[in-house]
Amino acid sequence: MDERNAIGVRYQGVLITVRDMAASRRFYEQLLGQEVEFDFGEDVSFRAGFALHDAEHFAALLEEGTGDAVAHRGMCPGMELYFECEDLEEIARLLRREDVRFVHEIREQPWAQRVLRVKDPDGWIVEIGEPMSLVVRRLAERGHDLVAIARRTSLPEGTVATMLARAGLTQERLFG
Repeated sequence: MDERNAIGVRYQGVLITVRDMAASRRFYEQLLGQEVEFDFGEDVSFRAGFALHDAEHFAALLEEGTGDAVAHRGMCPGMELYFECEDLEEIARLLRREDVRFVHEIREQPWAQRVLRVKDPDGWIVEIGEPMSLVVRRLAERGHDLVAIARRTSLPEGTVATMLARAGLTQERLFG
């Protein structure tokens, strides 16, 4: 981390919204030979570092809490750039100070990750979320076991176990 990135924001990849997940998966997997890393149904991440997200589900995430329940239905909102940062409150304060336009403040997604979304100067959506390893650690510290964390986050149990081990959190330490 250098002086320009003292908050620790790290680029993670591109997410594009799609109207037909099956057709998009066929295109990327069968035609372009891309390998799926994680399949969460409405969100599919590829090993190459990009993700597909069902457009209608994505629109619902953007609309949540806005009272504008149909603003994006039937449209592909485009894409978003995805970054991660462990200190969402600090980056939110910085973005507010710079008068960046928020799509929404920090909120918890259905898979327990806390994220915020803003617009860049050209109107592209930029999502900043906490790393999933932080989500796993937070859920463990709240008393959730490995199976419950995997279920809540939709991460494979092996991935959760690895994240817990890297954080030095064992079942004995958490519940012993």
